[in-house]
Amino acid sequence: MEDFKKRKADDGAVDSIDKKPKHSKQWRVSKKGHLGTGTTVPSIQPGDAGIWATCGMHQEGKCTTELRDLFDEYASALYKTSIVDDEETKPELDIEAAISREVEEMEKSKTDPWFQPVRVDVTCVLFFRTREPIEPVSFVHRICSDALASSSSKRSRWIKRLTPMSRMGRATEKGLEELCNIVLASCFHQEETMSRKVSLSIIGPPRDPPAQRAGEAGPCFRAPKQESFAIRTTIRNNSSLKRDAVIKQVADAVGKRHTVDLTTPDLIILVEVYKNICGMSVVDGDFHKLKRYNLAEIYNPTPKPA
Repeated sequence: MEDFKKRKADDGAVDSIDKKPKHSKQWRVSKKGHLGTGTTVPSIQPGDAGIWATCGMHQEGKCTTELRDLFDEYASALYKTSIVDDEETKPELDIEAAISREVEEMEKSKTDPWFQPVRVDVTCVLFFRTREPIEPVSFVHRICSDALASSSSKRSRWIKRLTPMSRMGRATEKGLEELCNIVLASCFHQEETMSRKVSLSIIGPPRDPPAQRAGEAGPCFRAPKQESFAIRTTIRNNSSLKRDAVIKQVADAVGKRHTVDLTTPDLIILVEVYKNICGMSVVDGDFHKLKRYNLAEIYNPTPKPA
C-alpha cells in the first residue's frame, strides 16, 4: 500500500515537471530614446549640417539603408579621391605619416561617421547628419545631376526627395536671424565686410566649405552679384514660427539689392523647420529642373495632364 502511494506521488512529480508554465512570453522592449544595441539615438543640434530625405509610407528602414549606401558611394568618389590627390601632391610624403593619417581617419569614421541617421518623429521623413568634408548642397546637387543625366538607369527605389541643409539653428526669430547671417552671407553679401559682429551663442562657429577640394562647388554656384531669388519653406511639428513671417524675415535679410522671382530664380533659399530646430541652405536655380531634388520624380516623372 505504501509502495502504491509512493508511486502515485512520484508520477505526480514527473507530471509537474513536464507541464510547461502557462504564461505569456515577456518581450524585452528597448528604452525610449535608445536603439536595440543600447546606443543613444542622436538628435539634431544647432550647428549641425545634414540632409533631409522623404520616402514612402512604412519604408523608412529600407530608405535609410539605401541612403547610407548611396551616400557612402558618392562620398568615396568625391572626397576620398580628393584627399588622396592632396597627399600625392606633397613633395616629400612620409609613408608612415600617410598610413597613420589613414588609420586615424578610419578610427574617426567609426565614432564620428560622415553620415549619421537621426530619428525624427515624422512619418516618411528622415534626416542624415553630415560632417566635414561633406558639403550637403553640392553633394545633393551632384547626386541629382547624375540621376538626371542617366535617368534610364535607376539607382534608388525608396528615396524620394533630398533636401540639403547647410546649417541648423534654433527655430526662433533670433535663431533664424543668425542662420541668415551665416548661410546667406556667402551667396548674397560676399562683398560686404565681415567685421559685423554676429552672436554665435546658438549657432556655433561657421563651417568652411571643404567641398571645393573635391572639385565641387561650394554653398553657392556663382560669384556674388545682383541675383534673383525665391524662398521655399517647410514647417513640421512647430506652431511658433509662421510661414509668412519666416519668408519676410529671410527676404529682409537678403536685402533690396536682390530681386524676388518665383518663376525662374537664380538662387533658391530652402528653409526647413522641425520642432525647435530650423535649417537653411541656398541652392542653384536648376532646383526645379532637377525636380526639386526628388529622385523618384527624376527617374519616373509624373505624366503632365493633357
